[in-house]
Amino acid sequence: MLLSLHVKNLALIEETEVEFQDGLNILSGETGAGKSIIIGSLNLALGEKVPREMLRENCEYALVELVFSVGSRQEEQLQALEVYPEDGQVIMSRRITSGRSVGKINSETVSASRMRQVASLLIDIHGQHEHQSLLQKRRHLEILDDYAKEQLGDKKERMAESYRAYQALTEELEQASTDAAARAREISFLEYEIGEITDAALSAGEDEELEQEYRRLSHGRRILEALGTVHELTGGGDGASDLAGRALRELSSVSEYDPALEPLLQQLGDIDGLLNDFNRELSSYQEDAEFSPEDFARVEQRLDQINHLKAKYGDTIEAILHSRDEKQERYEMLVNYEQYMADRKEQLDQAEEKLEKISRQVSKIRRKAASGLSREITKALSELNFLDVDFSMEFYEDTGYSANGIDDAEFLISTNPGEPKKPLGKVASGGELSRIMLAIKTILAENDMIETMIFDEIDAGISGRTAQMVAEKMNVIAASHQVICITHLPQIAAMADYHYLIEKNVVGGATVSNIKPLAEEEKIGELARMTGGVKITEAVLESAAEMRGLALSVKQAQREGEAGKADA
Repeated sequence: MLLSLHVKNLALIEETEVEFQDGLNILSGETGAGKSIIIGSLNLALGEKVPREMLRENCEYALVELVFSVGSRQEEQLQALEVYPEDGQVIMSRRITSGRSVGKINSETVSASRMRQVASLLIDIHGQHEHQSLLQKRRHLEILDDYAKEQLGDKKERMAESYRAYQALTEELEQASTDAAARAREISFLEYEIGEITDAALSAGEDEELEQEYRRLSHGRRILEALGTVHELTGGGDGASDLAGRALRELSSVSEYDPALEPLLQQLGDIDGLLNDFNRELSSYQEDAEFSPEDFARVEQRLDQINHLKAKYGDTIEAILHSRDEKQERYEMLVNYEQYMADRKEQLDQAEEKLEKISRQVSKIRRKAASGLSREITKALSELNFLDVDFSMEFYEDTGYSANGIDDAEFLISTNPGEPKKPLGKVASGGELSRIMLAIKTILAENDMIETMIFDEIDAGISGRTAQMVAEKMNVIAASHQVICITHLPQIAAMADYHYLIEKNVVGGATVSNIKPLAEEEKIGELARMTGGVKITEAVLESAAEMRGLALSVKQAQREGEAGKADA
């Protein structure tokens, strides 16, 4: 359940906090008061894209924070996503600056996609235009799969994996298809390339060793000249070694007179020893050093050969050898082409059989679930003033396979007796689509056990008796869910368990929106405004009070009816 919404520096809102309750929470207000900002801020906190213009003018940042309480089942689902409620609560927040946004769940920074994933377990938001998605046929199958989630289990994932394997084999066979003459030409070319790499007898790391050797040989004369100079400076007459030896003898001759000279004598002895060792190793290097033109030509030729292969087959020796292995596989496939194609076709047949089997299983589950979904939607629609509705789902079988199986399906509806069922887009008006989506959302929420449902002006395009039916349906949903509804219809607002007013005021020369909970008397005043417009007369107030009283009677009857069912 959504416990609270805290918004700061977002559009017209300077700072406000709303504490929501269980049951039916109604939000209303005049046009332009900022009702859309509430849904916008909720969407931001739940990971949706941040419109730059949402940040309040002259503010460095905006903040939206939601606090949810979660039950044991939701807690298990959240833990599967590595989200761990603290004291039975989850706090989701989004801090927005002009350049970036940071989302957090329980103070841990997370990506926007992770926020959306977590939000899908906690809340279901129906926006103003979402019902238009019902005109897209692909959305119908998505709704059915959401409804049949438990029956489907992991079958959809397995079906998608099977399709990927089937598609990979299909593409492999297509790429392998070639005529005899083309195969002969490619075999000859592959033989040459494989032989070129194999004859080079490459070894890993050889190029690096050769490049180091090339640098040494190409600078041989410079190295020998430098070593000669170093030897004169360190080992020759009056060199550092000779001078260190003389200094050691001088210091040794006087060290017995002062114990404090012993450490210096030791250090100088170490220096003399190091210089002697250095000069021996230097002499050994000079004696062994060879910089022959033959060696240089050999190294240069080998490097040219390796660089030539790199230019053709890969940037490294490992890449060249990998290329040879791939060419060897291709060569063997072409040499044994008939057997290869027979094996792959057999694998493709097996993959298609596996895909066909899992696709049929998914289709069977879908068709069975579609009957249940259609019955539930029909029942829900009758409760939303569709008096003679006939609703069903029609299936078609695709000619080929896809990651989503073999099914193509769409919702069909007839709203008048004797009329044939037709696709929604050819029958339903905007207001009817809105009610159909309300029915679907209700059913899916009951199956998923999502505790909080938010409806943003679900009442678009309806009025009168239909609005009353939608209000009563909302009230029924609110008996088992937390419902938050933004509305402009008094029939729906009258059903509120809790009513919040969104109002716009000018404070210090700036326009600011605020949200406040209404007391019972204030609820009637707001209903009067929604009913009567600018001028609220005594007659309008009396009508609003009567509407509220009738709504409370309906709510009481509904509660008694639920209690009676529970006792039975």
